Amino acid sequence: VLVPAGEVIPQDGEVVEGVASVDESTITGESAPVIRESGGDRTGVTGGTKVLSDHLVVRVTSRPGQSFVDRMIALVEGADRQKTPNEIALNILLSSMTIVFLLSVVSLQPMAIYAHAPQTTIVLVALMVALIPTTIGALLSAIGIAGMDRLVQRNVVALSGRAVEAAGDVDVLLLDKTGTITHGNRRAVALHPLPGATTEQLAEAAQLASVADETPEGRSLVELTNRQYWVPPRSPGELGEQRPVPFTAHSRMSGVDLSWPDGTGCLIRKGAASAVARWVVDSGGRLPAEAEPLVGRIAEAGGTPLLVAVHDRHGARALGVVELKDVVKEGIAERFAELRRMGIRTVMVTGDNPLTAKAIAEEAGVDDFLAEATPEDKLAHLRREQAAGNMVAMTGDGTNDAPALAQADVGVAMNSGTPAAKEAGNMVDLDSNPAKLIDIVRVGKQLLITRGALTTFSITNDVAKFFAIIPAMFSGSYPGLHDLNIMELHSPTSAIASAIIFNALIIVALIPLALRGVRYQPASATDLLRRNLRVYGLGGLILPFLGIKAIDLLIQFVPGLG
Repeated sequence: VLVPAGEVIPQDGEVVEGVASVDESTITGESAPVIRESGGDRTGVTGGTKVLSDHLVVRVTSRPGQSFVDRMIALVEGADRQKTPNEIALNILLSSMTIVFLLSVVSLQPMAIYAHAPQTTIVLVALMVALIPTTIGALLSAIGIAGMDRLVQRNVVALSGRAVEAAGDVDVLLLDKTGTITHGNRRAVALHPLPGATTEQLAEAAQLASVADETPEGRSLVELTNRQYWVPPRSPGELGEQRPVPFTAHSRMSGVDLSWPDGTGCLIRKGAASAVARWVVDSGGRLPAEAEPLVGRIAEAGGTPLLVAVHDRHGARALGVVELKDVVKEGIAERFAELRRMGIRTVMVTGDNPLTAKAIAEEAGVDDFLAEATPEDKLAHLRREQAAGNMVAMTGDGTNDAPALAQADVGVAMNSGTPAAKEAGNMVDLDSNPAKLIDIVRVGKQLLITRGALTTFSITNDVAKFFAIIPAMFSGSYPGLHDLNIMELHSPTSAIASAIIFNALIIVALIPLALRGVRYQPASATDLLRRNLRVYGLGGLILPFLGIKAIDLLIQFVPGLG
């Protein structure tokens, strides 16, 4: 397969002809392009990676089902999202209450027969409908849809209500580095002149060498020199004829050739330090002793050094070094600090080497990092966190993140990511901003608080209806129960009818609260429980007595019901 610059390699294979720069960030997480060429130990290429320069002829060698993408698909299919603790607890609670009230209603018939007051099936079914927790059951969908809608307003698409709910319980966040914490492409951040050259000379040469460079690195270098370093304006006559020299994987450098009318000219080159150093020496120049230590310091700090050199009438010489690095997104450290205050531990997961990973982790302010991580490593780390009882969120944008996104309780894929990542996650961030997780967690916590408040109201509401209806039904057979009929309902029939009507009306009345949500205020579980019992628990006890009594009074004036 012939793969020219700008095209994607279709399948895993080996390079049989050519040399090119290849972007493998979607499978390795490293933003720096790599060189792939025929012969040697750099022949292997992976399907889904992109050729940035030159061209390659690739022989497809992967067998069906054994390529990188096939392996990722197998890992994604093996992932399984578990139910959240809150979801399990609510299911157990509602099921238990349903069974309790079902047994209570069933046991009423033998007691009613014994008291010579048998109840019809219609009455028993109506009583069952009034007592089982229909309120919270009917409102669960509204609460989930409202949570998804609030995320849409924040440019996050949630693919399920369960994902929003799980976000409220997240205590560990795993983040991919490239495209998530960093911008995804290396950017020029500083110029370091060498002895014999000024910063202005280095800035002008670097800018001229990058004017025709359409790569993200080249555009960022032009932006840096325009924004931070003063470049003296030159007329077209001063610069002469300009002939861009494009980057090739073979030369590992690019630049520009300037020709003046008097026959003289100037050659400017920028690129890999070793390649440009060799060009200087081959052109008769000498590399300053300070160049190699400077290049080494930048590389050790996790950056990428580009050497800039010129060859003019004064000979060939190196002007300085351009420092490229993965730039951390603006404001990300403050956001991670806010996540830490919310009790969420952040872990950066990257395919970079430990030195680079440590430097970026310290700058971004994450709590921990996992370096040189393969897709299998990310998935294994996530499962270990889940096995320890943690609710884990994962953000990522690459194909290599897909298995972990599929396994995570909350998988947030960046909209700028690959289709595989967006398919695996259960949320998509349209702004590709990992700090958006703060908003996601807040919406999730608001959803849980709203559901907890309405569940408290539903339980006390059902208990109140039970003690409101039963005394009215049996006070005629057991006069002692008349003292419990504090509302003095007109008759058992009106009591049941009032409860059914109230049950329907209260669900409709609570829909606006379910959609709007209870206001989220950071508080401990004990404080939240106390507030729910005080406001919604007490309200659930009092409101049914008032509502059923009011409806009972109305029913008395309806012919045939009183």
